[in-house]
Amino acid sequence: MTDTILVAGRSIGRSHKPFIIAEMSGNHNQSLDRALAIVEAAAKTGAHALKLQTYTADTMTLDLDHGEFFIDDPNSLWKGHSLHKLYQQAYTPWEWHKPIFEHARALGMIPFSTPFDVTAVDFLEGLGVPCYKIASFENTDLPLIRKVASTGKPMIISTGMATVAEIDEAVRAAREAGCKDLVLLKCTSTYPAAPSDTNLLTIPHLRDMFDCEIGLSDHTFGIGASVASIALGASVIEKHFTLARADGGVDSTFSMEPDEMASLVVETERAWMALGQIHYGLTEKEKASLTFRRSIYVAEDLAPGDALTEKNLRIIRPGLGLPPKYLSSLIGKRVGRSVRKGTPMSWDLLTPIDDTVAEPRQAVSGNARA
Repeated sequence: MTDTILVAGRSIGRSHKPFIIAEMSGNHNQSLDRALAIVEAAAKTGAHALKLQTYTADTMTLDLDHGEFFIDDPNSLWKGHSLHKLYQQAYTPWEWHKPIFEHARALGMIPFSTPFDVTAVDFLEGLGVPCYKIASFENTDLPLIRKVASTGKPMIISTGMATVAEIDEAVRAAREAGCKDLVLLKCTSTYPAAPSDTNLLTIPHLRDMFDCEIGLSDHTFGIGASVASIALGASVIEKHFTLARADGGVDSTFSMEPDEMASLVVETERAWMALGQIHYGLTEKEKASLTFRRSIYVAEDLAPGDALTEKNLRIIRPGLGLPPKYLSSLIGKRVGRSVRKGTPMSWDLLTPIDDTVAEPRQAVSGNARA
């Protein structure tokens, strides 16, 4: 696996800022003007990519309104719809793809799509998409995966519902058919998804098993799960996006609004920057803060020969004196000259006799620190 995947000149990988995808899905509510407004709003948030879904109702299912073709689950967002009517309502007309893609590119975004059958792949190839997404519900459609892989372009596969064996089949199919740049997205295929069902600890496990970039397709509310995923190694975040949830739409309930997406972009980048590397001790910028540590100071005026006591020595801020660990070693020692209150304690304030005793202790302590 390469450390970096290039999509339309944009680097994706753990050594780069998180790649944020705004998923339009059906939130255009069958209005091209609204779709273009969504593109503009997404670009303003700082999201890096704009994703569509490419299908028609007839390429998705049969036009039937009974049995398994009708949604009667009382907990479903889409209860009361046949699958065919739902996809008619949600699909993005194919003739809209080109103006949407052109608008996204003009605004600095990377447009691409999720194809749901091989005809959609051929159509998207004609539009020059730089990468492809395989949806969770299609991650067992190995012929589709092979078709996408044959383009040689980067592929993102959502892993919702898939077992390890099914993910392995999908990955093998993709790689054997020519995919060299692969991203797997941890995904929970419920809409919306509960944080308790999100299982982000799967992210590093997926990376170890399949040796590829890993991300998160996040259907939870808010940005918490996405930000947390960055700490676990996610390099790609996908979130559904709309202008306003109040406007309605097939995915509006679990979609982000512009201010939330902008926050996601900022906070995931902060989380990525905060990862850094394994480090102990001072950073360069912390050096100035050393003065705010506690250290040993002379708390009373002293004359030559005065003994040091718990009364005339204090452990206080700032940190310019000897470290607090030396306090017990100093008690009873005598100063070799006059010392004013507020002087940071140092070994050279002691009498020559006490100093010769103290110096080896300092040397031993220094060796221990080394």
